[in-house]
Parts: sequence; C-alpha cells; structure tokens
Amino acid sequence: MSGRLVKITAPLSGTFYTSPSPDSPPFVQVGQRVSAGDVLCIIESMKVFTELRTEYAGAISQIFLEDEDPVTRNQELMELELD
Repeated sequence: MSGRLVKITAPLSGTFYTSPSPDSPPFVQVGQRVSAGDVLCIIESMKVFTELRTEYAGAISQIFLEDEDPVTRNQELMELELD
C-alpha cells in the first residue's frame, strides 16, 4: 500500500448507519479492503437513505462513528489507506 490516507466525509447531515438493516452485517470494518464503487455506509436524512460509495481502492484504517450516530455535513466518517 502507498500509505496515503484519505478522509471520507459526510455529503449531508443526518444519521450514520453502518449496515443496510439492524440484522445485516456492516458494509465495512477496520482493516477491510474496498474497491472503487463499494458502499461504505448509509446516511439517512429526512427519511431519505443515501448510500455513500468510495471513489478509491484501499483499506479502511479508521471508522470515527458508531452506528446511528448523528452526523453533520463534511464531518469525517472514516479514513481509507490507498493502494
């Protein structure tokens, strides 16, 4: 890996969800490798659920929030170490 880190930020304010439903596993976990286009999380705002997809390939190095935490626009959600 290159060691270059990218911060993934919230495109809107709302509620952060780690999985598509309470019974489902999380989209990503720390250490997991992702490809460009993979879903990282969901942000719900005013009953609209927005999937947040990565533009990069790499490994999740940090997740800064817990499931159902409130988020504000541009808040850092997670960190990705690029390939």
